[in-house]
Amino acid sequence: MTEHVGLYPGTFDPVTNGHLDVIARGARLVDRLVVGVAISIGKEPLFALDERIELVKAETDIIAASCGTPIEVRPFRALLVDFAREVGAGVILRGLRGVSDFDYEMQMAGMNHRLDPGIETVFLMAGETNQFIASRLVKEIAKMGGDIAGFVPPLTLERTLARLK
Repeated sequence: MTEHVGLYPGTFDPVTNGHLDVIARGARLVDRLVVGVAISIGKEPLFALDERIELVKAETDIIAASCGTPIEVRPFRALLVDFAREVGAGVILRGLRGVSDFDYEMQMAGMNHRLDPGIETVFLMAGETNQFIASRLVKEIAKMGGDIAGFVPPLTLERTLARLK
């Protein structure tokens, strides 16, 4: 029997409750889930790559234990379809917060399909309590002294606040 592997890519800077919602729901759809943490050379991340991997791993270990699906967290710099092939993923999971995400994600899915028609993209809508959460906004709110406790898990909250002091 073939193992169905999913890949959920992102920068996770920082990992949010929205990301974790998609990871938990996506983990129920596959036999193994790889969370790909993008190196994001063009962006100026708040957290270094190793810190983002550590935070994502801490949170996804909890999800994996509760759902029984192995979740692996790995960095990547490659073209997404190349990384998907490398980890054996036949499915790329993408979270959608709203209509504004849809246009961009459809373009990416179309390009990825042209690059490798054997890899499918599956869109998961964020849960209603997480549809508005974006890492960029979380960082902005935190930098301005706002309360981000409802948007990120406790360890990420602690690390984010410490980083911004």
